[in-house]
Amino acid sequence: MTEHEHVRVAVIGSGFGGLGAAVRLRREGVTDFVVLERAGSVGGTWRDNSYPGCACDVPSHLYSFSFAPNPDWPRTFSGQEHIRAYLEHVTDVFGLRSHLRLNSEVKLMSWDAEQLRWVIETSSGTLSADIVVSATGPLSDPKVPDVPGLDTFPGKVFHSARWDHDHDLRGKRVAVIGTGASAIQIVPAIQPQVEKLTLFQRTPPWVMPRLDRAISGAERLLHRTLPVTARLRRGLLWGIRELQVQAFTKRPDELGLVEQIAKRNMSRAIKDPKLRAKLTPSYRIGCKRILLSSTYYPALAQPNVDVVASGLSEIRGSTVVAADGSEAEVDAIVFGTGFHVTDMPIADRVVGAEGRTLAETWSSSGMRSLRGATAAGFPNWMTIIGPNTGLGNSSMILMIESQLNYLADYVRQLDVLGGRAALDARPGAVDAWNDRVQERMKRTVWSTGGCDSWYLDGNGVNTTVWPGTTTEFRGATRRVDLAEYDLIRQPASAPVSVPVPVPTSEPVTASAAQPPRPTRRTEKKAEAEA
Repeated sequence: MTEHEHVRVAVIGSGFGGLGAAVRLRREGVTDFVVLERAGSVGGTWRDNSYPGCACDVPSHLYSFSFAPNPDWPRTFSGQEHIRAYLEHVTDVFGLRSHLRLNSEVKLMSWDAEQLRWVIETSSGTLSADIVVSATGPLSDPKVPDVPGLDTFPGKVFHSARWDHDHDLRGKRVAVIGTGASAIQIVPAIQPQVEKLTLFQRTPPWVMPRLDRAISGAERLLHRTLPVTARLRRGLLWGIRELQVQAFTKRPDELGLVEQIAKRNMSRAIKDPKLRAKLTPSYRIGCKRILLSSTYYPALAQPNVDVVASGLSEIRGSTVVAADGSEAEVDAIVFGTGFHVTDMPIADRVVGAEGRTLAETWSSSGMRSLRGATAAGFPNWMTIIGPNTGLGNSSMILMIESQLNYLADYVRQLDVLGGRAALDARPGAVDAWNDRVQERMKRTVWSTGGCDSWYLDGNGVNTTVWPGTTTEFRGATRRVDLAEYDLIRQPASAPVSVPVPVPTSEPVTASAAQPPRPTRRTEKKAEAEA
């Protein structure tokens, strides 16, 4: 066997999931790991999405790690630049720089059944790992529709997640395709600058007011001086969202009052009844992602904006044509058309124990995993933000931290088992878990609300959202149940391989830059704070 660098754990991606996994590994005493990142810096989706107006729709104090609170968030809803700076700060404070392998895109991951390890081919070389943690995230690979004539368009074309900051849109005629979370932030940001903005809307979103404000210096001083106040603020934000879950998952009819608030948000800015009719959804609020904005509707009411209540169907030279026949002459096209969520491209690059890719395994059944983490036939491979771990009303950081608990116990279990060992999720356990999830999904607003959302895969199955509270998910991922796994031992006849070890970083010490390994008491405290 060819010798190459070997590590205990390889983490793929350096967004919230990847950096969180790296911190948790260090806190568990594991320092023999690398974080493989295809770009030249950390940040994940908050690095890639730098379009005008980009911001988070989850309150700042809830959209941060419980183990790395930030008392200095400048606004109640943070902008992209603040979140990216926070992730850079986490990287530095927890000593992760030495583990990073930037500009190292994963090309292929193959399971070596003899050596019980993953062989990982990257753009910067090959290495192997006992465990792979895939934290590429569902919002990492842009989706651009195959529109006839797009390749002949003479103007500028780009996706919201690949914004071209060198191209000046001032005074231009711009078409924005889509009305999702990115588009409703882009439209009010560029509307005052462009000559004409044409918005192509297949389905109108429900938009609630965005109650954003600057966080005062006094508030920040209080949070720095008395950290318990920041924890209380986070806990209140979390608790309110936990109470809302029942309406999404069990009693969608209770969302009628929320619809009325959204309609009032629209009517305050949109006085034209014809435009208001175009912008009023015909499905129950919550069926698609609820969006937050207090500037979107006012922007649409401006004279240089035209809303086309139809999707883009064709491009003829500089003319964009909607499915209803509407036409517009434009100089630039901005696609706000989302990402490959239910068909994550990373799945094509993971080859399991049976020689099949993860994408092939999921081709008939859709994305399926055990507790949102592991897949049958892919030993010692775990995903962060896996199938059915998304949220419709709260912070994904809560779900990520729950999966980090599962990762930590997974590593502990392998340590206890000792020797060359791997755990492979049993197909029956994967099926049982997913059957329970899908049974619960039947009552949710995502299934009964009357919409076709990006939560659904090509078969109409919701493989994206978690149909419960974050508390329930934390309980379900607190420990690894070995009864749900097959234990694999290295064959006695397997050749002995002496891998080239990766240089490890400095030992983990209790310092301001590196917190000590937690005890069960501190883990419980962190869980309570989250």
